[in-house]
Amino acid sequence: MASPHQIPLPDIGSLSLDHDSTGAYVAAEVAADVVDDDELQEDILGAPDELEASDLESSEAESDSDEDEDEDDEEEEEEELSWISWFCSLRGNEFFCEIDEEYIIDDFNMTGLSSIVPYYDYAMDMILDVETPLEESLTDIQQEMVESAAEMLYGLIHARYIVTTRGMAAMLEKYQNVDFGRCHRVHCQGQPVLPVGQSDVPRHTTVNIFCPRCRDVFFPKSQRQGNIDGSYFGTTFPHLFLLTHPSLVPSPPAQVYVPRIFGYKINAASEYYLGKREKDNDRNGHRRGRRKQLQDKA
Repeated sequence: MASPHQIPLPDIGSLSLDHDSTGAYVAAEVAADVVDDDELQEDILGAPDELEASDLESSEAESDSDEDEDEDDEEEEEEELSWISWFCSLRGNEFFCEIDEEYIIDDFNMTGLSSIVPYYDYAMDMILDVETPLEESLTDIQQEMVESAAEMLYGLIHARYIVTTRGMAAMLEKYQNVDFGRCHRVHCQGQPVLPVGQSDVPRHTTVNIFCPRCRDVFFPKSQRQGNIDGSYFGTTFPHLFLLTHPSLVPSPPAQVYVPRIFGYKINAASEYYLGKREKDNDRNGHRRGRRKQLQDKA
């Protein structure tokens, strides 16, 4: 007798065929569903990996191409960079402006320089980026001498160029950008300065800076700039520059520093102001006067 909770089972023999066919069909359907689920899972989970790999490869390829393009651009810039631009971009050469090649090509502007600058023709070819077969025959020492001559020649041309209209326009831009620096004096309140030489003859003095406010000269702050020959800027430029641009002439300092000791001004007749030499001269004069008096009495 069957239990009330027990489900009656059908005859296995009668259901074997249907079970096999249905079971196989169901199994196949389940297997297909599993395959579809795996493919779907691979599509969902595997796609980002494939995309990441492809994106990484494409980004690497793009970065490599960008690096190659940057290197090519740098090489092209180095090839296109003229000697004048290269020289003016050197550290310590901030005082120089770029001279127009048209000005250099004009022989009238170069009058008298060939007798001052050694290796003049080689130096001129170097400045204008003219390649000559004779350069390969130069030794290392001669090549260094040519480079030094090219620097000297450019500096002397520069002194002539900056007093022309185009040269002053180029120096005006540098002056407005404060490329020459500012005055060291406190009461000048950071007044922009101009380069000046105390001699027009090469290798006599180094370049100084001239303050339009206090009208005094100083050494540049940079040691590299302080080693530049003063003749490359000449004695005329800053003064002619200010006369050409009178609106740039500043007023004199409103205040003057007064030395004090414990709050009191120092006597103008003291040795502090007269100095040792004038005091010695006064002593010698007093001795000469005393000696003359003794001679007159005798």
